Amino acid sequence: MTVEPRPRRPVVVVTGLSGAGKSSVLRALEDLGFDTVDNPPLRVVGDLATGEASAPLAIGIDARRADFDGAAAERVIAGLRARPELDVTLFFLIAEDEVLLRRYTETRRRHPLAPQGRVSDGIAHERALLEPLGAAADIVLDTSALAPADLRGMIEAQFGTDNQSAITIGIVSFSYARGLPREADLVFDVRFLRNPHYVDALRPLTGQDPSVDAYVAADPDFAAFWDRMTGLLDALLPRYVREGKKYLTIAFGCTGGRHRSVAVAERMAAHLRAQGWRATVVHREIWKAVAAPIAGAPRHEPPPDAAAAAAQVR
Repeated sequence: MTVEPRPRRPVVVVTGLSGAGKSSVLRALEDLGFDTVDNPPLRVVGDLATGEASAPLAIGIDARRADFDGAAAERVIAGLRARPELDVTLFFLIAEDEVLLRRYTETRRRHPLAPQGRVSDGIAHERALLEPLGAAADIVLDTSALAPADLRGMIEAQFGTDNQSAITIGIVSFSYARGLPREADLVFDVRFLRNPHYVDALRPLTGQDPSVDAYVAADPDFAAFWDRMTGLLDALLPRYVREGKKYLTIAFGCTGGRHRSVAVAERMAAHLRAQGWRATVVHREIWKAVAAPIAGAPRHEPPPDAAAAAAQVR
């Protein structure tokens, strides 16, 4: 008689900077059926993960404890990974300092590592303490530009039980004037495509509008670029899965983060979903780009064929 091996127990260790969204992630995992434990002593983490319970487990670890040791925490997690009955994911959340400062100001909370001092000092101290865990993480997610609903959607896509693939693909559109997304694994610069900003009928719209998407796709060089890019990704993604990669971020950048990068990001999400991949989309600057000019951003003259292009769109 053949005995089927017992399924490995999913164990998600959630850690990262205070204010980056750890509590939100734990709540989302709890809603997905995970048993959740927030900030237990490191000495009991192994017992929690290897006990009799069979439900997926989420454990929150952070630097609030006075005796916290990042290197010791990393060794505990390495011990969990060595156990064949566990499927361990270390999920590390970060955010930009200015975003964390704003979140603490809005909630009027004190930083746990600087209860009597400046929040910025607490953030710097915590970054140093958590460095060993960040280096060992399977997934590093920057939540600076994520709304709570977007973060929850990513967690549901990554850890929900009805997933069809072993990797979640995050797609980000961004403006080069505001810097590269720090979490990006692959970055594609689409500023070579003709810019809808110089077409009066398209300027107020975004890359999510069909007319903007059609204008971008009609660029003479778009088809060749698209075929080569999708061919590259179609070859890479199965290799990433075999490597054990659980989260991949693909970023598309243009000048303002409003038209070309958004259109290509949406097309890529549709392409990947049609093949059965899990893909989430975040447009980092889609609304910021129209709120105000970007200080110091380069100015571009409209291309010579802008008038003709506008006439075709109208």
